[in-house]
Amino acid sequence: MTPRPRLLTAACLLALPLQGTAASFDCLLEPSQTVEIRSAVEGLIHRIHVQRGDDVKAGQAVVELDTALERSALAVARFRATAEGRLVASKNRMDYAQRKTKRSDELHGGNFLSAQARDEAETERKLAEAEHKEALENQELARLELKRSMDLLNQKTLRSPFNGVVVERMLNPGDLAEAGNGRKPILKLARMDPLHVEVVLPLATFGKLKQGTSARVKTEAGQAYDAKVKVVDRVFDAASGTYGVQLELPNPNGKIPAGLRCQVDFPGIANLATAQRP
Repeated sequence: MTPRPRLLTAACLLALPLQGTAASFDCLLEPSQTVEIRSAVEGLIHRIHVQRGDDVKAGQAVVELDTALERSALAVARFRATAEGRLVASKNRMDYAQRKTKRSDELHGGNFLSAQARDEAETERKLAEAEHKEALENQELARLELKRSMDLLNQKTLRSPFNGVVVERMLNPGDLAEAGNGRKPILKLARMDPLHVEVVLPLATFGKLKQGTSARVKTEAGQAYDAKVKVVDRVFDAASGTYGVQLELPNPNGKIPAGLRCQVDFPGIANLATAQRP
């Protein structure tokens, strides 16, 4: 008696290649990374350097917030960090106290100075040294305050985290940039090199692919490119009997647009998939 064939879901029927055809599976080209540029601090947007569709480089300044207050604070901090009047005065007092102590010791040794006067000179020396140390600590603190002021100023300049393209511009100069993930972003950027190729495969092909496996990707525009498997999901979709695979497609000049539908061919997968077909 011929065994009764098992039922397949519609997703599996679409994913499995037909007998005798190449192993072509539907896929989608996507950016390898997308990010929404938000401000870490609240501030008025002073300038946006890019428009939708512009290319950006890693580290490029894309947004500047108003920095008048931060620049004033930075000028004050820089003045304090470079001021040396108190430090020089404390150094002179310490040198004088050390010389005075030395003379007092010599006079006391010759019985020309009382022990009390010598102790007073010694105490004066210790106080002068402590004052000089405090002046040094205050100068170091001023340098740290300067660095803090510079960091606060740098927070008002938002930079691109990678080479990519501007997908969307949500705010404009004069708008208020609010801090936090729940607030409206200023820009949306996409990383175009490399691209990710997302494809859903039937369970019959599981175990036949691994990281580094080469494949041929054909876009709906007719171009073909070489890609390599980067991720093979190990959590299946029980409802459709499928799992996901992600390939990496080099796109050094950004010429291949994201969002295109495509077909991906895995060498040797066709026969394996059809052989396990019920």
